[in-house]
Amino acid sequence: MRYRLVSISLVVVLVVMFTFATSRGLARQVRQDPDVLNALLVEVRGLRGAIEHMSSASARVQLAMGRLQLNEQRITTYMRRLDDVRDRRIAAEAEALKRQQRVTTLTDEMRGAPQPIPRYVEVEIATAKAELADANATLLRFKNEEAKLLQDIATEQDRWAEINRTLEDLDRVLTRR
Repeated sequence: MRYRLVSISLVVVLVVMFTFATSRGLARQVRQDPDVLNALLVEVRGLRGAIEHMSSASARVQLAMGRLQLNEQRITTYMRRLDDVRDRRIAAEAEALKRQQRVTTLTDEMRGAPQPIPRYVEVEIATAKAELADANATLLRFKNEEAKLLQDIATEQDRWAEINRTLEDLDRVLTRR
């Protein structure tokens, strides 16, 4: 895309230089023929308009490319964060499962124990249940964060697609001219 803009700009500059050189050589003839002067004036105005259009299009393309690059960086950042959160969620799931198994084991042992249940067993069961609740809370936090990141990635991908459509529209407009 950049090569195309440079090529187009180079062609416009060459045309302007050629027109300028030609107009200097024809200056003597122009003094004799006012129709040629008017024709050259129209041509110069047309070239001026084309140059203004090209510089405007160039700025729009550069702006869209900058937006596209920023958007791609945001998507990449979100993807890295998502990978990290998924790894942490998997570890939290394993920890929650481990805590659940501990609570289940202690509860099963308590059923087979003589009555009354010793105080230290009750404290151990209560501690295991509290650790399980913490592990489940951590797991839920990671699941929510993962869902939020997936939503953010989808939003950024939609923006990326919109910017890409804008660039394609600019390409079509520039190709027609």
